[in-house]
Amino acid sequence: MGTFTIGILSDVHYAGAAEQARGHDYELRAIPNPAVRKLAHLYRHYLWQRHPMRNNHLLDQFLERGADFDYVLANGDYSCNTAFVGLSDDASCKSVLECVGKLRQRFGANLRVNYGDHELGKIPMFAKTGGLRLASWHRGQEEVGLDSFWRLEIGRYVLLGLVSTLVALPVYEADMLPAERPEWERLRTEHMAEIRRAFEALQPGQRVLLFCHDPTALPFLWREESIRAKLSQIEQTTIGHLHSNLILWESRILSGMPPIRFLGYTGKRLSTALSEARYWRPFHVRLCPALAGIELLKDGGYCTLELDPEARQPARFRFHPLRRSRDRRP
Repeated sequence: MGTFTIGILSDVHYAGAAEQARGHDYELRAIPNPAVRKLAHLYRHYLWQRHPMRNNHLLDQFLERGADFDYVLANGDYSCNTAFVGLSDDASCKSVLECVGKLRQRFGANLRVNYGDHELGKIPMFAKTGGLRLASWHRGQEEVGLDSFWRLEIGRYVLLGLVSTLVALPVYEADMLPAERPEWERLRTEHMAEIRRAFEALQPGQRVLLFCHDPTALPFLWREESIRAKLSQIEQTTIGHLHSNLILWESRILSGMPPIRFLGYTGKRLSTALSEARYWRPFHVRLCPALAGIELLKDGGYCTLELDPEARQPARFRFHPLRRSRDRRP
């Protein structure tokens, strides 16, 4: 077998017509406090995403460049999640169906599609609305056809994709509706059992490439004895979620910080994740940035992996920038 080329994209944040109709200030309208709303505006305008619904053309650029990909791995967050409840919202579901539909039309059976947190719902950084919804999980399975867990063998390489929100479910306790918590916990138990079986089945000569949207899940994987016993076989873990290598670098700097409990739910959740970021290191994390990157750096793009199926040399991870056209970012 010759070298395999795998295309990786993450955090597409595609906006279909129904989500676009809500306007790019959808999150600001959900913030009742004027001072917090102003802070959120500055954060979005200068650091994160000034116009979050003007990036659909970047997916088209990725599709145009995919002629040489043997496989494509999509690592989550396909919509803008403008209602904050994931796929249970019709507008967000239509965005995901359109986005994933374009990927399937282009790559067919060679596509693997992970869940991100936007597919399941999440409470946004500056507001107190939304969260996980079981209806989002079921729509992802039944309507969109997202993969809850997948395994792909290429020679001596075993590629595994998992649902980071399920693995890290204890962190999202406040995102769950109380009546839905038992079912979420059942889903997590089943998912963790799938992951354990996959690691227990690894043969000594096999190498693992792990795909996990949110690195918050990695400390929970590290605590599993059957996974920790095979850490030496994990060559790379590709994450998304953080959008930019600047955010990944900052996360490593802040690794081990104590949880902050006086800045509300989001501050507590983020700082708790950072307090355990030291457990990311054994997984050899690589970030696939958002297609649009962040506003500060305009550093978006996609990644590729070049694999020697015999694993005679490590997989080669490369970043490929995508340029935003000037007329799309006034």
